[in-house]
Amino acid sequence: MPTVHLVEHESATGSVRNQLDQIHATFGTVPAMFRAVANSPAALASMWSSFGAFAGGALGPALGEQVAVAVANRNACEYCLAAHTALGRKAGVSRDALTAAQDGTSDDPRTAALLRFALQLVEHRGQVPPEDVQAVRDQGWDDEHIVEVIAQVALNLFTNYINIALDVPVDFPGVRLRPAS
Repeated sequence: MPTVHLVEHESATGSVRNQLDQIHATFGTVPAMFRAVANSPAALASMWSSFGAFAGGALGPALGEQVAVAVANRNACEYCLAAHTALGRKAGVSRDALTAAQDGTSDDPRTAALLRFALQLVEHRGQVPPEDVQAVRDQGWDDEHIVEVIAQVALNLFTNYINIALDVPVDFPGVRLRPAS
């Protein structure tokens, strides 16, 4: 049971209602996470605008979802793992690639480097040495991609923490967490 009230789309007003309308148009429903975040209009605006900004970002939807799956699994966020696995499938990522992403791995060396970097950020709270950044560059990623993956990790930490701390009920098909490697 969530530890905060889940705002009902139908009873929301003002900017919260407008954003929940956009979320509903995108998903065909308003997922529980957004209903929890809607308790703070500022937090909802921040989260929803971040998702919108990354939709057209340099990493693209498929890679963005793999990063989200890696971060969710590392933080043991069942909600985000389920949501981003479903969104990853919608973005064309195979089940095997999403399972590998849970471990921060990929058959593609470029993707693997970016996922390793994302998990290094999580594990070391952003305090990564220059060698970790260089390892990503060595796989052909540029500064735009590096900055964007850091921003995506930060957004995913935000959503992970919301869902874990507030015990938001999972309303996507469940995915089994994998032990951290």
